[in-house]
Amino acid sequence: MTNRRDFLKISTILGSAALVGYTPATASGRGKYRSFSLCTNTETLNKNPGFFDLIVSSGVTDIWMPLFLNGYWPYPMEDILRWKGRFEKKGVEVQILTVPLGHPGNSLGGLPEFESTPKNWPRGVDIDGNKYSGTSVHPVITQENISVIQKVSKSGFNKLFLDDDFRLSRTPGKIGGCFCDDHQKEFLSKYGYNEKDWIALKQNIKNREMNSILTNWINFNCDQLTGSFRAQQAAAPDVQLGIMVMYLGSEKAGIRLGDYKGSLMRVGELMFDDRSITPVKGKTDELFSALFHRRFVTPELAYSETTAYPADKLSAKNMAAKLHISTISDIRNTMMMSGLEPFPFSHWSTLAPAMKKAAAMHQKIAGQHPCGPFKHYWGEGSRMVGDDQPNSLFLASGIPFEVTDTPAADGWTFLSDFDLNDVISGKLESKGTKFVYGSATDKKLNGIRFVSQNLNGIFTFKHEIIPQLKGVPYVAEDKPVVCTWYPKIKTLLLWNLSENKETFTVKLDERKYSVEIGGLDAELVRL
Repeated sequence: MTNRRDFLKISTILGSAALVGYTPATASGRGKYRSFSLCTNTETLNKNPGFFDLIVSSGVTDIWMPLFLNGYWPYPMEDILRWKGRFEKKGVEVQILTVPLGHPGNSLGGLPEFESTPKNWPRGVDIDGNKYSGTSVHPVITQENISVIQKVSKSGFNKLFLDDDFRLSRTPGKIGGCFCDDHQKEFLSKYGYNEKDWIALKQNIKNREMNSILTNWINFNCDQLTGSFRAQQAAAPDVQLGIMVMYLGSEKAGIRLGDYKGSLMRVGELMFDDRSITPVKGKTDELFSALFHRRFVTPELAYSETTAYPADKLSAKNMAAKLHISTISDIRNTMMMSGLEPFPFSHWSTLAPAMKKAAAMHQKIAGQHPCGPFKHYWGEGSRMVGDDQPNSLFLASGIPFEVTDTPAADGWTFLSDFDLNDVISGKLESKGTKFVYGSATDKKLNGIRFVSQNLNGIFTFKHEIIPQLKGVPYVAEDKPVVCTWYPKIKTLLLWNLSENKETFTVKLDERKYSVEIGGLDAELVRL
């Protein structure tokens, strides 16, 4: 925590030349291209009087406050409304978030007594018959969440996020669903299966074998989760409901992403501490997940999952670096959180100027679509039965990329093992793109290119294909950098993935451009 002297010091920094030209959000003048949200709670605000001024001066446009956590009501609505009034006088909007189903492990921090679901909520049951708290949906849970959104509506709020997380899988890469007696009976009855089919289903899940019964199980769970969401939304149509999806969250986690088009969506990330975000692949995996989820939500409705957890384990420089993921993905709303404990207040002296810079950059590239010969693709195999291990290092190659819903007609498409399996079986076919894989045991698959999933392998492949890049800009050096190309505005966005300042040479046919970028920072290059 930060004492009053530190608060004053940070506030002085926020009011200094670091923010010259920066105008804090107002109710009538919110940023059109980028807003910044902070999740905090009334207990933190009550205990730290200086925090209010720190938030307001930092450039935060929205506050999201928890009300209902995992079946409990730890924060009185009267207290939330009091703080809502204070923030709104400063032009900062206040909305509500909840933990609607419960999390399968400690995710809140500070309130361990609220980590387990209450006694009147049925526990989830895993594939081996073990009971657990969280990430399962039952009628009584949906009904209680309906009472929550109705209370939120009556209290004058118009947005509500189902947070941390709205899913039926306990971890990324797991094929989810609750295997309790009630869900078993409902599933078997709906599809005309018997006990023998139930046993076969469990084996299919453990082996990640896609067939009709597993497809029906995944659809059954998606129907359950979507049904709960729609029942809640219907109970208070005046409240815009949104979901937080976990890292690479998709159908196997009960999240049929297409069902939530038109709703708020907080895209899935995973690298919440320095240990996980520091490796280059930690950054490219994080970016990969955000780019994937953006296929299903408009920029204006998209929110980031800019999270530090535990609260003090993600450094200010890495939290600021996460802002570039939102910019590259054209996610218009950055949402910062750290469970129920605040991240160190000293972070704001780094975050506030980084937010200003990110907003200015975003305004110049908002609405533009990245183009490039390297293709970002996450197919049905990955979404339905995959282990959520993306082949993502190509994003650090310095070669421009683009996101595709289906295999492209050109370039090189980097596949996970599970999408590769669909290519081998003939289920997934190229429309002209060359498929690239990197981790399967067989490295001589006919017609498919193997490139090792390490930077040396990526850079070697890069130099092999550079002679084919006509009219395409790229970074000449073998340094990890994300190169995002917006041809309509003749602009590159370069994100330096190294900790140190680096100089990059951009080549476009016979032209060269040199740009210096600070460690973990990003710059725009006009070509």
